[in-house]
Parts: sequence; structure tokens; C-alpha cells
Amino acid sequence: MTEDTPGTPPRPGSQWYDQEAGPLVRPYAVTGGRTRAGPAGTHLDLIALVMLDRAVAGADEDTSLGPEHRTLIELCRAETLSVAELAAGTGLPVGVVRVLLGDLLERGRVTVSRPVPPAHLPDERILREVIEGLRAL
Repeated sequence: MTEDTPGTPPRPGSQWYDQEAGPLVRPYAVTGGRTRAGPAGTHLDLIALVMLDRAVAGADEDTSLGPEHRTLIELCRAETLSVAELAAGTGLPVGVVRVLLGDLLERGRVTVSRPVPPAHLPDERILREVIEGLRAL
């Protein structure tokens, strides 16, 4: 019987994941122990939209990028995605994705469109008046 055969006791230390889970890499290893995204004051909301900067060429040739960075670039290549969607697409925790996106921002590989703060949104009363004006037309 091999270790993959049902009923065989698992190897010591392997009971926390199965063969299909693949290699287990801790988040601090992916980020190099960092917990902050980019320069001080950089905060990436879950709904911030990340776009690949098409003006930057040679992203695939950059050897300083890790495989996780390249995965984020590939996901952004097809379409604009939110930070939450990128985390789901990579299977990485949101905190790790934020740190990796901070790296890509510093290198100019991606651009981020941050959501509009609620204080800058139009007042609900004004929006209702606009709707009523459009209906009157």
C-alpha cells in the first residue's frame, strides 16, 4: 500500500493538508515579512480598482518580480479588477495581495483607482432634484 491509498495513516506533519492542496507557503514568506503596502500612507481598499499600466513594457522580463507578482499582472492583463477580486483570483489573503500590489505600484506596473470618499459624493437631495428634473422633461 502506498501513502495515497485510503486507510493508510498519513505521514507525520501532513495531516493539515492533502495532496491536492499543493505546496504550503506562509504569507510572510510571500511578502518577505512585510505587512504594509508600498510607501507610508498607501492604503488599498477592497473595492479599489487595479489596472495594468499598458505603457510599461517588459513586465514579463523583470526578474525581480516573484511568481505571485506575475500572477497579479496576468489577472490584470485581461480586465480591471478590484483588490478583493485579485485576492480571490490568486487564493492569497487580502493583506498579502495589498503588499504585492504596493510593490507593483512602486514599480509602475499597475495603476489604482481608489473609490470616492463618501464626503465627496453628491448629496442625496441634489440627486433626487436631478431625477425629478429629468422626469419633468
